[in-house]
Amino acid sequence: MQQDWIMGLIGGGLIGMAGAFFLLVNGRVMGASGIIGGLVDGSGRSDWQERAALIVGLVIVPAIAALAIGGSETNLTSNWMVIVAAGLLVGIGTRLANGCTSGHGVCGISRLSLRGIVSTAFYIGAGGLTMVLFKHVLGVI
Repeated sequence: MQQDWIMGLIGGGLIGMAGAFFLLVNGRVMGASGIIGGLVDGSGRSDWQERAALIVGLVIVPAIAALAIGGSETNLTSNWMVIVAAGLLVGIGTRLANGCTSGHGVCGISRLSLRGIVSTAFYIGAGGLTMVLFKHVLGVI
């Protein structure tokens, strides 16, 4: 029996608990794009250590888990132009939507935020359309 779904369930639970803990401790929604954006544009100077620690944790903890448990196979394309374009589009989209999947999807929906629910519906739909277009129509990925 395939066990990959268990790791997704555990990871999702950890993200949810981290978002709840961040909200309880700071009184703010844990949105990764807002946290990174505050470091980039300088608006988060007052709590830059906390922001940097969260970002470092977002990178290091999965790396440690992959080393300890073993990584999983991904379907990431080897086309660097597609990867760069996707990253830029995600960054632009998060700025336009005033948030990302952690802010709108995890924290927004759990708080029954209409803005979070609508934003999540739109980015899930946009992701689906993007996959259809780039994979099945254009054959790029």
